[in-house]
Amino acid sequence: MSRPIIAPVGPEPADRARLAGDAVRRIMHVAAALRHHQDLDIATLGLTPAVARALYQLDPDRPLPARELADQLRCDRSNVTALVDKLEQAGLVERRVDPTDRRQKTLVVTDAGRRMRERVHLVLSDSRLLTRLDNEELAALRDLVWKVSDGGCPEDCGPTGQP
Repeated sequence: MSRPIIAPVGPEPADRARLAGDAVRRIMHVAAALRHHQDLDIATLGLTPAVARALYQLDPDRPLPARELADQLRCDRSNVTALVDKLEQAGLVERRVDPTDRRQKTLVVTDAGRRMRERVHLVLSDSRLLTRLDNEELAALRDLVWKVSDGGCPEDCGPTGQP
């Protein structure tokens, strides 16, 4: 008696590599398009993308030393100094002496900074590229993105993917 031939399940390895490569290129294209729209919208707020992202990283309810902001932004401390200077000149943050360590200064988000941070959050949450998806497609996309990100994000984020 001959054994039945069992066809492999799923695409052939070469097809899988091609599919994965196509997916990665599309994800990069979407990320670039999102960044482009965000950068244009951030400019309308009178901020540069780097300054907006620095403000966004600051917790308005928890003063933060500049060195910790540098760690969060994954950049050199000298770059953060220039960003903080711009935030301070715009009245969005203040440098204050840390009450627990007077040798160090912390960054405190001002009331104007809180309002601007909310506007930056709206810009960074803009979903205009997703408007053609219905709710089912949007949920599937969210779930697939969550799955490929292994449940994580470049930044700390909650289960909804929002920082």
